[in-house]
Amino acid sequence: MLTAEEVSQIEHEISLVPVRKAAGIEALKIVQQHRGWVSDESLKDTAAFLGVSAEELDSVATFYNLIFRQPVGRHVILLCDSISCWVMGYEKIREHLMQKLGIKYGQTTPDGRFTLLPNVCLGTCDCAPALMVGPDLYQNVTPEELDEILSRYN
Repeated sequence: MLTAEEVSQIEHEISLVPVRKAAGIEALKIVQQHRGWVSDESLKDTAAFLGVSAEELDSVATFYNLIFRQPVGRHVILLCDSISCWVMGYEKIREHLMQKLGIKYGQTTPDGRFTLLPNVCLGTCDCAPALMVGPDLYQNVTPEELDEILSRYN
């Protein structure tokens, strides 16, 4: 069931668009903001609230790579694997992160601190390689900087 706060925030988003279902992605973002991810139950509740089928809303959720349909860590690391980042040292960044965290893509550290995901592009090709930790963008990243970057997130 959606909480009163979620309903209020979703209603606000609905007021900004011409048709109720157009608020689908924003509604999913609100649910995820409150719960950390969007479970099947949350998706069904949100779909019912918007007046769309769960399947239709799931197609929106699975299209956007920043809607998480399974539990994730407290901090999601998005590592850009575009051609620009690849050429500028992506592989060394990836290997260092995987070794330091003891996880592969799509996995979460045992303490629930980090989830590591690839990302097609972060839109900062002139400052490659790049990654994001939650909303924070890091550019021109080197393997030597990674430990210090990770230490900022508890």
